[in-house]
Amino acid sequence: MKKNIFKIVITAGFLAGSFASCTKKLDLLPTNDVTASQVYSTPAGYKQAFAKVYGSFALTGNQGPAGNGDIQGIDEGTSDFLRLFWKAQELSTDEAVVSWGDPGIQDFHNMNWSSSNPMLTGLYYRAYYQITLCNDFINQSSDANLASRGISGADADAIKLYATEARFLRAYQYWVIMDLFGTGPMATEKDALGSVLPAQATRAQLFSYVESELKAIEGSLVAAKSNEYGRADKAAAWSLLSRIYLNAQVYTGTARWADAITYSKKVIDAGYTLIPNYTQLMLADNNSNTNEFILTINYDGLKTQNWGGTTFLTHAPVGGSMTASNFGIDGGWSGIRSTKNLPALFPDVTGTADKRAQFYTPGQNLDIADLTSFTDGYAVTKFRNVTKSGAKGSSLTWVDIDFPIFRLAEQYLVYAEATLRGGTGGDAALALTYVNNLRTRAYGDATGNIASGQLTTDFILNERGRELYWEGFRRTDLIRYNKFVESTYLWPWKGGVASGTSVASYRKIYPIPSSDISSNVKLVQNPGY
Repeated sequence: MKKNIFKIVITAGFLAGSFASCTKKLDLLPTNDVTASQVYSTPAGYKQAFAKVYGSFALTGNQGPAGNGDIQGIDEGTSDFLRLFWKAQELSTDEAVVSWGDPGIQDFHNMNWSSSNPMLTGLYYRAYYQITLCNDFINQSSDANLASRGISGADADAIKLYATEARFLRAYQYWVIMDLFGTGPMATEKDALGSVLPAQATRAQLFSYVESELKAIEGSLVAAKSNEYGRADKAAAWSLLSRIYLNAQVYTGTARWADAITYSKKVIDAGYTLIPNYTQLMLADNNSNTNEFILTINYDGLKTQNWGGTTFLTHAPVGGSMTASNFGIDGGWSGIRSTKNLPALFPDVTGTADKRAQFYTPGQNLDIADLTSFTDGYAVTKFRNVTKSGAKGSSLTWVDIDFPIFRLAEQYLVYAEATLRGGTGGDAALALTYVNNLRTRAYGDATGNIASGQLTTDFILNERGRELYWEGFRRTDLIRYNKFVESTYLWPWKGGVASGTSVASYRKIYPIPSSDISSNVKLVQNPGY
């Protein structure tokens, strides 16, 4: 998709119809005068609209990087999906802190966010904006609508596949709502835009919906590894199923370890392999990592310009004595870095042994005396806007690095953890093999491999930290391990205390934005907020 769909001129701003539960201030208003009847009149129009459905993961509007945002009434830079998702998943944990003083940003690590936090509000509305795009596209792709527009044959078949992928993307965004906010309003293509106030779905209901949608579309998606790069296939659906099953006990109260094993194994057996060099996962030409990447958010420095995504993840960790040109960028933002808990997971911080340790330490303090000082905390060098050959990306301001939503390494770790937790169908020896596959790559040989007696659930949590850090997993992982709000595991400035402290258990889920509560009488705020 990076080389194909993003070349399509996106004209689907009309799709941003008002989602009924939003406040007037944050209504998802149309951004141009193009009507649905015009755009959906031809197969080419459908593909343009389909590009917007995918493109809304990497873009904040139809113009970029600012000036014509999808979501009105909010700063466009606070409406990018990945940047906001990353903050909610990483800044609230031991993996990251930030030096900036933007309204609400320090609330994440201090764990004192409220229902008026602007970044949580932006993430919530971005998720529902994307759900709205999907709902409208699915509706417009019905048999009746296609027939009324004289679209049939191969063109109709292609559009139906697009709609199936839109159902996957909608399920993914409902997973985001379920994981981060617990509950939320529920609408599908059967609900006309703005016709009714959507009712609130419980976390268990959202789980059932996401599960049922993924299983319903599994047979209609193309085979694993056979779609355009950046588009969903069967392996993407299996990957999301394995993820929700791994966390099912958190979401529903009932463990689903066996199902996590089943679906992670489907992905593993689909022909994916680890790329040889871990340090090349997040480079400007990582769109070549198709053997390991299952589904990505695609970025292009010339075509997907906004201040979020991997542009944020590349610029924000650069500051202090770091040389920006080494990262293929025109300057660092002196923002995000790690707490000492993250480098402590590795045998050394230089990457001499475990190559996954990608830190910059000169002039950086391991301990954090001041959250707002960039030089307190080691910098992370995982994202670099340079190619494998060392060439800079297509732009020094906006980067080319694609972000993997799913990659094979996660599936190895899902299988191993679910097996250790007693899931039927799991093979302990195979679980050990999968973990050691990751460690062989990390060390360059078998010197880092572990024995069966060393493979425990706690080891898996640490291995997830080593393998998946800064990829948006940590909050979810710590909650599953009962280490997010509890006093049994602390990190610097957890809960706003230098040495770390426990916080109230209701912090395991974020609040529904107060703006949505006030505009939809059917919504009830999450406990504690």
